[in-house]
Formats: sequence, structure tokens, C-alpha cells
Amino acid sequence: MTPALITSRNYQMAKILLIEDDELLAASVRKYLQNRGHEIEWVADGKEGLDRLRFYQYDLAILDWQLPSMDGPNVVKEYRNQGGVCPVLMLTGNSAVEQRITGLDSGADDYLTKPFSIEEVNARIQAILRRPANLFPSTLSLGNLEVDIARKVVKRDGIAIKLLPKEFALLEFLLRRADQFFDVNALLSHVWSSESEASEAAVWQVVKRLRQKLDDPQGESIIVNVKGMGYKIDKSRIQSREIT
Repeated sequence: MTPALITSRNYQMAKILLIEDDELLAASVRKYLQNRGHEIEWVADGKEGLDRLRFYQYDLAILDWQLPSMDGPNVVKEYRNQGGVCPVLMLTGNSAVEQRITGLDSGADDYLTKPFSIEEVNARIQAILRRPANLFPSTLSLGNLEVDIARKVVKRDGIAIKLLPKEFALLEFLLRRADQFFDVNALLSHVWSSESEASEAAVWQVVKRLRQKLDDPQGESIIVNVKGMGYKIDKSRIQSREIT
């Protein structure tokens, strides 16, 4: 399936955990969302999904109702009872109002009934990510750099700079959380897949490449590093811009 053109100014890339035991459905959802720029991890078991939510960081979870080991409502209920705050979009084959209420009461943020349009899944994801805590300008400037979050384009003085997907993912993550320090382990947890074999060296290499590509040789680095605290982007250097 070819993804539709991204036109939303507030389109957000997210790290998503998909908990779904239907392999064909999971493959379809994963492929579509990956093509939209999201990072997707997939598990097919309720307890494994709960463990992932407890020990790794995600921007969103897509959770099926009927799962091996533990059903969806109990997964999200247990996760919320343990203080988990990751937004959850629940999927179910039952359209009854009572089941929808049960799912929402367990702690889900939204609810989608099967069969559904794959485009609607993406629309629901964006709706959740655009809630007040996640509102974010689509285009920013840092000195002579312009960063278009929606189109995943970085330019210096109007000339495009090619970034690899992981480089842009790290840049976007730090931009969205400007002035917050993140150590190497936090960046591995948030930006890299928990299924990957990425190490601290991988973070250092991506930071190094970003600095080489984006920094002004005559100025300060856009990525601040303080020993014992980690990495951040200085919020005072960021200005919002409208797409014209």
C-alpha cells in the first residue's frame, strides 16, 4: 500500500509499540506506519507487551483487545496502575458500546473497531499526538538552519542538508524537548528500538554526524553536551516559523 502524501503541519513521527497477535494485520499496520516515518516495534503477546511498556519508552501503544497471556484491557489497566502514562489506542472486533466503555475505563486513550481503514489508524495516532502536551511548531530555525519537521527537511541558507533517518529522529527528539538533558541511555531508550543492538557508540556517532552536518564552524554546536548530564538543544536558539 502506498502511503498518502503528508500534508499536516503538525505531523509527528513517533516510536510506537504495536501489540497485536494477528500477524497479517500487524504486518500491514507496521508497513504503513513505517512508511509514514514512525518507528514500530511489534509483539504478539499481552504480557510481553506489558513488559515492553514498563521497561522501554514509547510515544504511543496500539493494543489489541484479544491477546495471548493477558487481554488488552488488563494490559492497559495494569500499566496504568503502575504509573504508566504512554497513550494507548485500543483495537477490538466488538463494536458494542459496553466494550468501548470497558476499554476506555481500563485506561485506553482512544478506541478503534475492526475492520478499520489503515488511514484512520494513522489519523487517530496523529490526533493523540497533537493533544495539548504534544503541540509543536512544524518549522523551526536555529541560526541559519531551517528545520521542517513535517517534511523532514533541513536547510542551511535555503540549501538542503541530507540527514539519515536516525540523525533526523535524534534531532527531532531533542528539538521537541529543548532545554532538557538526556544521557546516552535515555536517548537509546527513546530514539532507538529496544530490539536493536545499538550501543553508546551508536549515539555518539549520530551526534558526531549531526554536528558535522549542521554546526557552523565559526559558532557553537547546536547540540550542547554537559558531562554527567547528557545532551540537549538550547531552547534560546530556536525560533518558530510558518511554512509559506
